[in-house]
Amino acid sequence: MASLLKVDALTGVTTAGSISVTGEGNSTTTNLQQGLAKAYAHAASSGNSLGSSLNVSSLADEATGLYSITFTNNMSAVPAAHYSDILSIGYNNDPVTTSVVKSQSYTSSWGAVDSANVYYTVHGDLA
Repeated sequence: MASLLKVDALTGVTTAGSISVTGEGNSTTTNLQQGLAKAYAHAASSGNSLGSSLNVSSLADEATGLYSITFTNNMSAVPAAHYSDILSIGYNNDPVTTSVVKSQSYTSSWGAVDSANVYYTVHGDLA
């Protein structure tokens, strides 16, 4: 029979802010907190308005095609400001849908180009 666990908070035993989760195959562990999204944002390019976001206080339109977001709570500076960010730019004004995400790579001299690697990370609410 399946069981159901309902809690409002999880705290590690050894270190309060660190919970390890056993991975597939029971051979490795992953730190739960390190795997969580620390920030995300959705914004239309036609202005400085944020749509859905987490840990983002503002969006700045700095120049044509140049945007920046400011975190509400900064990322750690230990040992230095190292974090991984994933950016996706909407493809050809296609509408955002609940089932597909598109992106396209460009360079200033060649226009649209095939990238050697394409990475996607999606954060949000599942239907």
